[in-house]
Amino acid sequence: MTLPRVASRDEWLAARLELLEREKEAMRVQDAVTAQRRELPMVRVDKEYTFEGPGGEARLIDLFEGRRQLIVYHFMWNNSAARARGDQGLDEGCPSCSFTIDSVGRLDHLHASDTTFVLVSRAPLAKIESFQARMGWTIPWYSSAGSDFNYDFHVTNDESVAPVEFNYKDKATLERSMKTAFVVNGDGQAISVFVRDEDSVFHTYTTYGRGTEFMMSTYQFLDLTPMRRPRYVNQWPYHDTYGSEAGHSHHC
Repeated sequence: MTLPRVASRDEWLAARLELLEREKEAMRVQDAVTAQRRELPMVRVDKEYTFEGPGGEARLIDLFEGRRQLIVYHFMWNNSAARARGDQGLDEGCPSCSFTIDSVGRLDHLHASDTTFVLVSRAPLAKIESFQARMGWTIPWYSSAGSDFNYDFHVTNDESVAPVEFNYKDKATLERSMKTAFVVNGDGQAISVFVRDEDSVFHTYTTYGRGTEFMMSTYQFLDLTPMRRPRYVNQWPYHDTYGSEAGHSHHC
């Protein structure tokens, strides 16, 4: 680690005030973006999706648990990405998604705001529940295996099922970038937002890739420090492997 240069208090204060103006500017921009996001139109979800969860079979409207809003984190399952690379050995939750969900705390405040947060993966429920128990998470987690949900919201790509699309880019655009070529076949991570009006469900928002980074509180804390982020998002080990040989870099 290279330490910041040493300066006088007055010099530090001048630099801090200059940064403060940029921070305020960034916050004003973020406030404007948030307002614009809220003004997006919504699209009625007419297709009946079926999920499997702790309480058995569930429809999309059931995932709301009676609340008005639903936030879905599309949690990648490693066997999908592994198959795309010809590797059949991995069959567990994605490490980078796990790093993200490790940052999610109690949901009481969301629930008090008439909003439900759930995880959805295209893996069998038994595998999801086993991995969830290992990670120690209590967030409701549903299997979308056997439904079109992942494909329709473009978090799973399989050209035999639907045209390739991720982060609003087609296959040719994705393949031109080393950063996105991996999602041409397999799963990607995303967040989707839905709102309920009585018995009708509407889709209001989906963000992919770095759009989910706001959830990663480890990065938000580290960004306050002089040290750089020590690892890229797909290089974090599972939290239960620190101190073991398994605690090395993983890739979805």
